[in-house]
Amino acid sequence: MNMKEIQKEIWDNKVNKGFNIADVNKEFCLLYGEVAEAYDAYRKKKDDLGEELADVAIYLMGLSEMLGFDLEEQILNKVSKNKKRVYKDINGVNVRIKD
Repeated sequence: MNMKEIQKEIWDNKVNKGFNIADVNKEFCLLYGEVAEAYDAYRKKKDDLGEELADVAIYLMGLSEMLGFDLEEQILNKVSKNKKRVYKDINGVNVRIKD
């Protein structure tokens, strides 16, 4: 199963189970909450960190479907763009100097 199919499956599950499919602001807040839970699991060295990271991905894919974005395509485009960028270390900080 590819990422696009997973994104669609996540959306179908949200629809079928009666989860939020219309309030974008709420979905961003829920995604933020999932990131916080993943960070908490990391910080406290909990065994469920992988599951929390999966929750972040699930919410992100659901939000992408809600907004009409093919997240796999967007990620591939961004990875390609990032490969072409040039950075320079300035006082210990990587600063982009060319796109």
